[in-house]
Amino acid sequence: MALSASRDSGSGGSVKADINVTPMIDVMLVLLIIFMIVTPAIAAGFQAQIPRASHAAKRPEDNGEIRLGIDKNQKFFLDMVGADGNYTGMRYISDDNLATTLTSVYNNRSSDKILFLKSDALVPFARVQQAVEIARKAGVRVVAAIAEQTRGVKPTDEEQ
Repeated sequence: MALSASRDSGSGGSVKADINVTPMIDVMLVLLIIFMIVTPAIAAGFQAQIPRASHAAKRPEDNGEIRLGIDKNQKFFLDMVGADGNYTGMRYISDDNLATTLTSVYNNRSSDKILFLKSDALVPFARVQQAVEIARKAGVRVVAAIAEQTRGVKPTDEEQ
């Protein structure tokens, strides 16, 4: 009886100190539904294209550069200096032999461990990434991309 009696003669109710979490749960469920719908739609529409250079500066090739190419059939081609001191030209190399060849070449190099990479525009990026990983494991320090100038754009005299 003593608990139900109030000190104020006019108030008969008590104050409830619970937090109402229903609006917060409603907002969280709406956000969850939005993210469940939007996230797959964003990932499905993502297409990556490697850009072409619009103002590529021409640079003379240094002696001893090693160039790795990936053709539209996703095959590797390697161009490096042969035993006679001249470039071998782009020659096919299998996936299994690429790692061992690059490892032997870059283990013998002391100064620059740069690989120049050129890929066809239609090659999936996963294949390019695979080539970079093989090169890194073989001891390549820097992988430089070879870009072609976009068609129809002529460099000015200042850019050459």
